[in-house]
Amino acid sequence: MGNFFGELAKKLAERWVGLLAVPGLLFVSCVWVGLQLGWTHALDLRLLASRASMLGTSLSRAPGPAQILVVVASLLASAGVGLIVQALAGPLRAGWLGRWPTGLRWAARRRTRARTRRWTGLVEHRQELQRRYPLPERTPEQQHDIDAVAHRINRLSPAKPARPTWMGDRVAAVEQISLDRYGLDLTFGWPRLWLVLPEHVRTELTTANGQFAAAVLTGAWALPYLVLGTLWWPALPAALVTGLSAWTRARTAIAELTDLSESAVDLHGRALAVALGTAPADSTGPLTPAEGEQVTRRVRKGR
Repeated sequence: MGNFFGELAKKLAERWVGLLAVPGLLFVSCVWVGLQLGWTHALDLRLLASRASMLGTSLSRAPGPAQILVVVASLLASAGVGLIVQALAGPLRAGWLGRWPTGLRWAARRRTRARTRRWTGLVEHRQELQRRYPLPERTPEQQHDIDAVAHRINRLSPAKPARPTWMGDRVAAVEQISLDRYGLDLTFGWPRLWLVLPEHVRTELTTANGQFAAAVLTGAWALPYLVLGTLWWPALPAALVTGLSAWTRARTAIAELTDLSESAVDLHGRALAVALGTAPADSTGPLTPAEGEQVTRRVRKGR
């Protein structure tokens, strides 16, 4: 047990350094630079070097306890900023996934309707092309046109949009496709399905979810730099680059996570049915809609 807790403490320390200390110290340093230079002399390296020299001289002349106090205060400030950023990651994640607060429900509905109109228009365009070019006489060029429209539909949303954001629709689409194709309600079925998934599948899903969580945390760091930008303008482009980079990584991670989740339902939905006794133990193949509906009734428990 001693070795276990030692390793756990080591991992927690590494996590603290990676997620809180280093980014926090960088931000605290930027705050100090911003306070010294301001907007007018934002890129004045000579002034910065002079102020840094003055600070170094003051610290070198200070007694040992005072120097220790400065180091501790810097570490506490960096950890405090890191904790604030972690708190901001929750609302940012909800915003990216389309779970907007009550005060923005009107904007969410308006955005969702706009996305739905665009998606429906593309679906109707694809159906019109399929009617215009019947399958027996369809040329490769005509099929390419149909496939191009289908690609645009799936890129917008794999199912009818239900949330105001692209990432939110990716998650909602997995739930809707599972319900439409298999009759399985993942709101209640996913925790049970998770327990019967093979270990390597759960590892892949956990890794993809971790990548998304890391991207959200990176995006949250853009917010304090945005605030710092009111004092020191170079923080504004730093916030923009950090935010855009995190948003791009989050889209990639959520696409991978939802693809893996949909695949898990396709490949292992029957394992859940077998575990719940709604399908024979020796049955194979994808879950049938009838079996999925039985699983849904079983896991909902009348709710």
